[in-house]
Amino acid sequence: MAAGSTDTRPEGEVSRLPARPAGAPLRHDDPAAPAPARPLLGFRSAVHWQAWMLVLPVDAILLVMPVFWLPQYAKAVLAMTLIALALLSGGGRYRARLHLSVLDELPMVIGRLLVAAALVASVFALRHDGEGVETFLLIVLPGLGLVVLGRIATSRFILAARKRGVVAHRTLVVGGGSLAADVIELLERHPRYGLAVAGFLDDGRHPAAADIAPHVGALSDLERIVAENGIDVVLVAGGEFDEAELLDRVRSPECAGCDLLVVPRLPAFVTQTTTGDHIGSVPIMRIRTPPLDGISWALKRVFDVVVSAIALVVIAPVLGVIALAVRLEGGPGVIFRQARVGRDGRLFECLKFRSMRPADERESATQWSIANDDRVGPVGRLLRRTSLDELPQLWNILRGDMTLVGPRPERPHFVEKFSSELPRYGHRHRVPSGLTGLAQVSGLRGADTPISDRARFDNFYIENWSLWLDAKVLLRTISEVLFARGR
Repeated sequence: MAAGSTDTRPEGEVSRLPARPAGAPLRHDDPAAPAPARPLLGFRSAVHWQAWMLVLPVDAILLVMPVFWLPQYAKAVLAMTLIALALLSGGGRYRARLHLSVLDELPMVIGRLLVAAALVASVFALRHDGEGVETFLLIVLPGLGLVVLGRIATSRFILAARKRGVVAHRTLVVGGGSLAADVIELLERHPRYGLAVAGFLDDGRHPAAADIAPHVGALSDLERIVAENGIDVVLVAGGEFDEAELLDRVRSPECAGCDLLVVPRLPAFVTQTTTGDHIGSVPIMRIRTPPLDGISWALKRVFDVVVSAIALVVIAPVLGVIALAVRLEGGPGVIFRQARVGRDGRLFECLKFRSMRPADERESATQWSIANDDRVGPVGRLLRRTSLDELPQLWNILRGDMTLVGPRPERPHFVEKFSSELPRYGHRHRVPSGLTGLAQVSGLRGADTPISDRARFDNFYIENWSLWLDAKVLLRTISEVLFARGR
């Protein structure tokens, strides 16, 4: 469930939207522009409700209840509780669905509870030579039924709060066509979905939804309306607007805290065979907001520091041998330093073992590839083919310039060039640059691979980031290095 918003205005009072700034691309006096914006509907939402505030404590209490009648198994029960809560909350599963149904959630809930019980029972059996496992399971497994009963109770509570208007999340619809009109009408007719439509955006001149909800502006107004009106949910339901612009705007800082819901194209072909949601018979996809900070990224940073520090100590002899080989082949200056663009466009000094000596600083900054350059000697060619020339970047990682897994850093000259040529190229700088990345382990290395493909892979990695995805990239990187699949 999205975070709710508290509207302190008297019931029925509307929020007035400021006029469009001068010089904006779309003007309401322009014949090609959409109809003038109307103010958002005013409504009240009692508190900032989130599903985890209710569901998580209830799940936790019910999971630890076996401790009260079997205290000698307290450690095992508490361990199972922590594992079960981690599994149940992973991937946002404590976010309430629009269409609330315990039957829809039942397979997922029972499956994860059984996994947690099996993991703890296995460890318990190993530590106690199998003694007491049957008792533990006989006590805990029936207790899992309490969690299911708790889910029934919390779902009914949330549903009742929605129907009574206690929870009504302020929703901005993007799109004003017939599909958007149908969705808005469903939400107004059925408060059980917990979404109260404040208005809709559309660049078209005569949107169909204008008869149902306020047409509050064009797509270019999205960030301003979200920021100034406490919008909780952005629901994309088709309409007349530029999709590339929409993609940029919904990932803006102003929209980062909103739930993003999308009605897929050709909705008739979308079936409920996965964990999809729906409003009436209209399928809804909940688009994941990439977690680019918080606990997960703190864990990523801790992992970076620990691994890079250990690696620098363990491979110190290897680094010494490589440095000596580079020195013998090319003379003094075994470390090559070059300005690269990192997170949020910040420059840092990237370190590599020198594989050749550039003619001058300009060549270093602007020459795209040196893979077949005659100045690359046998040592340099081996280092580049095995990616051993990148090892000094472990120091970049340790001091925070880079991370183990992320988009590869590029030189400022090429960042400026590619950003002007490729849509969303600059979005890859939302995260720190990486020693390795999804694009590199997917075969996109070297001068003969399209930059557009690399940028798409980098943005795909960011949009779908998780610690497990990092682990998969690292494992594939090991294979790449061992089999010398580099340049």
